[in-house]
Amino acid sequence: MSNQEVMMLVAMIGYLILIVAIGITFGKHNKTSEEFYIGGRGLGPWVTAMSAEASDMSGWLLMGLPGLAYATGLADAGWTAIGLALGTYLNWVFTARPLRNYTQIANNSITIPDYFSNRFHDSKKILMNIAALFILLFFVVYTASGFVACGKLFASLFGFNYVASMIVSAIIVVVYTVVGGFLAESVVDFVQGTLMFVVLISIVAIGANAAGGFAQVLADGGAREGYLSLLQSNNLETGASSNFDLVKILSSLAWGLGYFGMPHVLLRFMAIRDGRELKKSRRIGTTWCVISLAMAVLIGVVGRTLYPTMLTGNATESIFIEMCKRLLNSGLLPIVAGVMLCGILAAQISSSDSQLLLASSAVAQNFFKGLLKPKATEKEVMNVSRITLILIAVVAALFAMNPNSSVFQIVSFAWAGFGATFGPLIIFSLYWRRINLPGAIAGMVGGGVTVVIWKVLISKLGGIFSVYELLPAFIVSCLCIYVVSKATDEPSKEIYAEFDAYKKMTKEQ
Repeated sequence: MSNQEVMMLVAMIGYLILIVAIGITFGKHNKTSEEFYIGGRGLGPWVTAMSAEASDMSGWLLMGLPGLAYATGLADAGWTAIGLALGTYLNWVFTARPLRNYTQIANNSITIPDYFSNRFHDSKKILMNIAALFILLFFVVYTASGFVACGKLFASLFGFNYVASMIVSAIIVVVYTVVGGFLAESVVDFVQGTLMFVVLISIVAIGANAAGGFAQVLADGGAREGYLSLLQSNNLETGASSNFDLVKILSSLAWGLGYFGMPHVLLRFMAIRDGRELKKSRRIGTTWCVISLAMAVLIGVVGRTLYPTMLTGNATESIFIEMCKRLLNSGLLPIVAGVMLCGILAAQISSSDSQLLLASSAVAQNFFKGLLKPKATEKEVMNVSRITLILIAVVAALFAMNPNSSVFQIVSFAWAGFGATFGPLIIFSLYWRRINLPGAIAGMVGGGVTVVIWKVLISKLGGIFSVYELLPAFIVSCLCIYVVSKATDEPSKEIYAEFDAYKKMTKEQ
């Protein structure tokens, strides 16, 4: 290992030690399951905003999106970024404060399955357990994508064994999440969101300077057929362009719909100490998101100018890593490179910790306490949660064993799963008084099943059927909710009263 690699490794190890230390420090605050899962509803606006965005983006922001821009140009990555930016803003506007208030009215719900169960007075816990099952399914996949990102990082940087690197990274995430819980995770995510923001801007500036300035980057990109167009994409291997048609544009924009169903983002809305502070959080979070997405796309574009033929296939997702290694390789700069590469660790950890905590809560809070042992003590629930968290991490690590896995593809499936399973139901539950339990169950099952069927079978037909599975599944879920709710009995007077109380509470803020 060279001196430069040693310096990078030292910087990254120091960062990981800091993360674990934060977990141990804040773990002392976890006396109840409410504190462990939702921080006692005590988050401030800055932590709420930054942790919501950091937990959302994952290693995909620094690997998947830049790799997509590097390989195909502005169209695919650009429309995806636009969809995500719009989705972020609309989610803050239409979901954040209403969900914060309704979860408080609905028996102080501390998880998304809890909220669904309490919102619809589901005494048999059918909806809660279906929601918990989907959370387990899609979060195992989502968490695996983060582990893949870390494994690729250390394998690419230092030539370490991919599987060993992935497993060590997973262990570190598990340790601080098990000890620290939601509060530690949120504070860490605030730190990591700040780091990711600085790293994204810095590497774009350094890369553009090395390429001869932004004018040269634009000239180089313009010389490639369709590379800088939003209506064409460029083939990395052949150099030829192809039309980016309406189906592809809708597929990319549909990513924004996913935000309405992301449990780890929605949980931040529920955890803020005062719903009136969410307006400030919205401004912070949306600004962070727009700038970060733009910088991630630019990393791919600048990287293509600097190293036009160096990466192919799934290796394009390593363009950010390669830029850090090659542009910061003299003097003490490798330490800076190590800090910047911690951005990938930050992105991966900030998502994986949230996903593991939520998946474990689905088992401990919803299956164990909600179904098997309703009178379980707080200590028993937290112990089950921690054991489950470890087991879920093990399963996710098994999914991540293949070093050729695409971070972008793994995330896209899990994102669609959550967006279609929970997104329409969240929106209808907050804005439609007439929605009932059968409609909620139909919408959740219809959305989740459609994602899987569309991805595995229907998309293979090509043409219009190749649209991103989130879009048709979201539509199917909405139709199921409306049709079944209208065809079955109205909600009870008690549910109507709670809905009216929540609307009044929101209006008064």
